[in-house]
Amino acid sequence: MNLCRVNGQPVEVLSVQDRGLAYGDGLFETIRIAAGQPQLFERHLQRLGQGCSRLRIPCDLDALAGEVRQFAAELGTGVAKLIVTRGAGQRGYAPSATAAPTRILLGSAAPDYPASHARDGIQLFPCATRLAEQPLLAGLKHLNRLEQVLARAEWSDPAFAEGLMRDHGGRVVEGVFSNLFLVRGGRLLTAELSRCGVAGVMRAQIIESVAPALGLPVEVRDIDYQELLVTEEVFTCNSLYGIWPVRALAGHHWPVGPVTRKLQAVLAEPSSDP
Repeated sequence: MNLCRVNGQPVEVLSVQDRGLAYGDGLFETIRIAAGQPQLFERHLQRLGQGCSRLRIPCDLDALAGEVRQFAAELGTGVAKLIVTRGAGQRGYAPSATAAPTRILLGSAAPDYPASHARDGIQLFPCATRLAEQPLLAGLKHLNRLEQVLARAEWSDPAFAEGLMRDHGGRVVEGVFSNLFLVRGGRLLTAELSRCGVAGVMRAQIIESVAPALGLPVEVRDIDYQELLVTEEVFTCNSLYGIWPVRALAGHHWPVGPVTRKLQAVLAEPSSDP
């Protein structure tokens, strides 16, 4: 079932002057919908609100939340992509003080990922594309995803389910469409994202809710590539598929370990607060 709403209306047209199209001037959220409910929705709203504040895009989050919940109820099951742009504007980079934000909701079926990804683990492709450092945009899920487009174009072999992305200093940052965690010495490690990268909602859920429930300490810091190669377990995560164990990267191999399995089990438990 494919659904589309633009500013609350069931249309599929957008102004050619929209700044999201012209400059990537906006943000987006990819939200899993189950039984008519947006999952991890408060985390999605929190990240969107932080992004709108940093980009100075006015946004009524309460009204938008109601719009998304209504859309989710109509979609039932699948994925809702929420896009908020600064709106239409005249030529030039300077944003108009009177521009009204554009709200776009796109609904689609859930991606058909192989069950083996979660069960047996995945192989990462070592992407040559490096993430540029821009602290003003770091952590945000802004509309300019050209780095990810270039990285994803590096491989077509279905043996690779995801790619590893590093910054120009060679530090491990994330996957092309996921965040990355290491398991080492009884604790979780994940990259510090003040220079680049996307602060995923599943990453936040693991750091703030799932890991504490299991008594697992979490360390957020820079991760050297060599440290990745000698760690005990590796997994990726995002809001659509949860957790995928990583079993291989560039000739290096890891087991699907007990910590990763425990985290998967907690995420699989029914939640009363979607």
